[in-house]
Amino acid sequence: MSAYSLVIAASVLVILSYFYNLIAKRYNIPSVLMLILTGIVIKQAMDYFEVGRIDWFPYLEILGIVGLIMIVLEAALDLKLERQKMPLIGLSFVIALLGLLVASVVAAFIIMLILPDFSWLNAMIYAVPLSILSSAIIIPSVSFLPQQKKEFCIYESTFSDILGIMFFYFLTSLAEPGSNGGAVGGFFLSLVITIVVSAVASYGLVYVFQNIKTQVKTFLLIAILILLYAIGKQLHLSSLIIILVFGLVISNSNLFFPGFLKRFLKEDSVKSLFHELHIVTGETAFIVRTFFFIIFGVTIVLSSLLSIKVILVSALILASIYGLRFVMFQLFLGKDIYPEVYVAPRGLITVLLFFAIPEELQVASFDNGILLFVIIATALVMTWAMIKANDRDVAVEVMEMLGKKNAAKPDDQQESMPPPPPSQDDPH
Repeated sequence: MSAYSLVIAASVLVILSYFYNLIAKRYNIPSVLMLILTGIVIKQAMDYFEVGRIDWFPYLEILGIVGLIMIVLEAALDLKLERQKMPLIGLSFVIALLGLLVASVVAAFIIMLILPDFSWLNAMIYAVPLSILSSAIIIPSVSFLPQQKKEFCIYESTFSDILGIMFFYFLTSLAEPGSNGGAVGGFFLSLVITIVVSAVASYGLVYVFQNIKTQVKTFLLIAILILLYAIGKQLHLSSLIIILVFGLVISNSNLFFPGFLKRFLKEDSVKSLFHELHIVTGETAFIVRTFFFIIFGVTIVLSSLLSIKVILVSALILASIYGLRFVMFQLFLGKDIYPEVYVAPRGLITVLLFFAIPEELQVASFDNGILLFVIIATALVMTWAMIKANDRDVAVEVMEMLGKKNAAKPDDQQESMPPPPPSQDDPH
């Protein structure tokens, strides 16, 4: 295939993805489903025209890493740490943490119960990716929800991403040969180091970049963030925290530069940098998400969905996901839990972490069809919930408008209405 053919194909896919986003906003259908379906169609076309086999994993891994960074940064830029929102942030953190831990344990038990050759630790390593919410799907999909529900979904999915990645790499470190109880202490030490590095790097980057006068600086900043993330991963740090902390610092600069620190802050420059970064991260996340899920669709083997074990394991995991969310949401949120109880899709991070399982920890009896089944099913459930919620919101809005119109009728119209018929007791 020539270079021009690849450019044409890439351009067409980006245009398609843009229209998928329009369809998603209009009908509340996650664009991820359409991207995966496009990848499946491309795979069938490649098989029909006997195109040689391509090793997609390196491209999928790179796209996943960059996409993960952009999505977390985009989410952090949208989070406003205001005093009145602290209860919501704390609540979403608790629900994300408990949801991740409990769902992982239940999914691991299901995997061990049905599939052979799994130890408890191996089962947990496979279960964690299936228990992480996908902010890549949730954040673009909840824009029409009421503000508090939307913010809760964004906070919960972002915390789930970060906690899930940290938990996954903690478990893989425990499974390394020669690992012992010291791995727990090492994990918490790396967490403390990461937080310190994140704070220093964030303040340093804000101070330096607010003083840069050149126009071309946004991608330079993103390149530095990606570099810090990659170096942190090489040093076994929870380096996604670096991205999160930087995004929070630049989007809440007045909060992080109080008192005497305020004199080091150039508010106009930081606001301009925030605005440019917000645009670039959104556009970059869109491009990366497009190619990641299309390539993922190309790698799918549809025949794996017909396996009885795949269907059984997937169905039990799905039942546990929504059963646990319903119980937790009833306990922590009360009765008003729809549609967010069904907003639990799996996506980019789930796929990325599955490909990150070390070769020596991989178990042959686990079919990747389980991964595909859970991703598609959770996306479809969220689609149904969003459509139902949208219909309900429209109905409520129509009733409110009708109520306002009736209340706004002039008095003379109300007086011109015929009087009620006299009762039988009326002497007239």
